[in-house]
Amino acid sequence: MKKQGLDATEIRILSAVQQHGQLSKTRLAELVNLSPTPCWARLVRLKAAGYIRGYHAELALDRIIDFTQVVVTISLTHHRKTDFDRFETYIRGLDEVIDCIATGGGMDYVMKVATPTLAAFQSLMDEMLSAELSIDRYMTYIATRQIKTSRPNLAKLVAKSEK
Repeated sequence: MKKQGLDATEIRILSAVQQHGQLSKTRLAELVNLSPTPCWARLVRLKAAGYIRGYHAELALDRIIDFTQVVVTISLTHHRKTDFDRFETYIRGLDEVIDCIATGGGMDYVMKVATPTLAAFQSLMDEMLSAELSIDRYMTYIATRQIKTSRPNLAKLVAKSEK
């Protein structure tokens, strides 16, 4: 189900920007099959409405530096709002935590962490355990290689949600 009343053209604009990043007015219009000026006006409205949070480059980090990537599942001792808020505020301040999602079920959070070494990762975990975040237990999974990283196919998600 769509949250906002976006039309098919706006979905195409968002999909193009998601896939290609910043585009010229002409190139975006070509991809969306709309004339440049109205296409650009729609893009400006979508940005102003908060549908586009930013533009990013996907770096080949493994070609730049050796690093350790670890997936960590975390369960908190208590499940009060204050405990979740304290943990989430702390995590937002850690550059090493590159992804973190709250989950339902057995674990409360799943994080992806990138550090220069395994020792640096363990040091980070020691700091977190000392920070009074109410961490009950955590499990770590060392990433050995990246198989896939992508973004959701917006057009496909929207089409399936309308059925």
